[in-house]
Amino acid sequence: MIEIERKFLVTSEDFKSEAFDSVRLVQGFLNTHPERTVRVRLKGEKGYVTVKGKSSNDGLKRFEWETEISKTEAEALLQLCEDGIIDKMRYLVQQGQHVFEIDQFYGANQGLIIAEIELNHETETFDKPSWLGQEVTGDPKYYNSQLSQTPYSTW
Repeated sequence: MIEIERKFLVTSEDFKSEAFDSVRLVQGFLNTHPERTVRVRLKGEKGYVTVKGKSSNDGLKRFEWETEISKTEAEALLQLCEDGIIDKMRYLVQQGQHVFEIDQFYGANQGLIIAEIELNHETETFDKPSWLGQEVTGDPKYYNSQLSQTPYSTW
């Protein structure tokens, strides 16, 4: 239940030709407190509730718990969320032994593209594709919970 993840900005849309899957995500937050966030997500035809704990000082790891709920339940819970619904397309790209999740944001976060990679341990190495840019791991302004409150278009 501990997630180890690194985040990067993406420098081009070349990743799209490498993607083996994509799905539209709509998500909101019932709670965006820095100690814990509670997210509601629609991922295609499925719903999810996720609780995330506070990130480590370097931003690499944090507690995460998730459970699947029905699409109807997720749609109802999204109505209760704080202002600032996140809308994005997620692309999956295999790179060596890892899968990058690349999120292309819409709405108030239009123009922002972030790649995430989950690792088994903090010092694990991985192949970096040519479209991978500056690392933003641990920078709170790139957390989805913060993008819902202070969108990219307002920076």
